[in-house]
Amino acid sequence: MSKGKLQKFAEMETFNNVFQYPYGVISEVPFDMKGHWREQYFHNDNPIILELGCGKGEYTVGLARLYPNINFIGVDIKGARIYTGAKQALDENLPNVAFLRTSIEIIDRFFATNEVQEIWLTFSDPQMKNPRKRLSSTFFLNRYRNFLEDRGVVHLKTDSNFLFTYTTYLVEKNKLPLLFRTEDLYANETNGVQSSELDLRTKEILGIHTYYENQWIERGLNIKYMKFQLPHEGELVEPDIEIELDDYRSFKRTKRSGKDTAK
Repeated sequence: MSKGKLQKFAEMETFNNVFQYPYGVISEVPFDMKGHWREQYFHNDNPIILELGCGKGEYTVGLARLYPNINFIGVDIKGARIYTGAKQALDENLPNVAFLRTSIEIIDRFFATNEVQEIWLTFSDPQMKNPRKRLSSTFFLNRYRNFLEDRGVVHLKTDSNFLFTYTTYLVEKNKLPLLFRTEDLYANETNGVQSSELDLRTKEILGIHTYYENQWIERGLNIKYMKFQLPHEGELVEPDIEIELDDYRSFKRTKRSGKDTAK
């Protein structure tokens, strides 16, 4: 590990807005704040929104600036990434921000039933080889049901046509209420909805750009976005359909395997 990363990890140990519970820790030490985030950390009764796979926390911090009456928690396993957003939140005195360093596979160990109102999936790895690892898969949606309120909102913002198509089919297959969907977020027209007709909150939120998003935009890729509700009832099933791979992400793998689609 580089000296710079070691320094960041050491400094982050002093941050009161960061909670570090990788799998090796949570398996030994239970997370006492599960079900008590509002009273023990935020000290309010405001809604809680998670950003899963938050990276440097651009969305977590950006949303917290826009909505001081909502609590935001960024989740990622990479401490060096979280450091950036956590330090920024401290420097700006944002009391409605927290970061959790852990594996998203065990995210339901940190939040109690109905404790969370919304989830953001921002530029997640599409995991084209492994459906189970996709953050919008039935495996993860069932995890989210353990703590997301009934019919809570899941947002997906991505450059990946593969992940967006997969999630679209999953939403359709399970008849999940689709609230909004566009294949080109920054075009003049979004799936039949004129940009001028979007509500103010949606415009403000979608105006936040992450580090990776700017990279994809510079490469000329469309940014895709959808939001849907996740009811508690009903068995979730995976869509059974072949989806074209993202060639800009999968070049090495497709060269090796010869495959250009996946489920």
